[in-house]
Amino acid sequence: QVRLVESGGGLVQVGGSLRLSCEASGRTFSRGFAGWFRQAPGREREFIAAINWSGGVKYYDDSVKGRFTISSDNAKNTISLQMSSLKPEDTAVYYCAAGASTLRQPPETHDYPYWGQGTQVTVSS
Repeated sequence: QVRLVESGGGLVQVGGSLRLSCEASGRTFSRGFAGWFRQAPGREREFIAAINWSGGVKYYDDSVKGRFTISSDNAKNTISLQMSSLKPEDTAVYYCAAGASTLRQPPETHDYPYWGQGTQVTVSS
């Protein structure tokens, strides 16, 4: 059984930084893509960033480009999201996802069969 577990969310002030991590278990991911999505109250889940497990291909939504950095550690079956210059509109539940075979631009939720439980990120002004 594949399981994704996120960690690293919390409360941060505007302009601050947070690092999210997502550890996968139950399957070794060496091919395909993983990514991060987020969902704010009353809004649909939206794509943030995607990466292939070797780390050579990355893709970002324009809303986070230049502020967020996605990375992967194939040996640890882990992906991370370094978030900087955080804004109040970044407040959301952040989800990691894995198992996409291709990189759609932009990626869609149904591309990913595996999801974490989500971690709350709150940016206070």
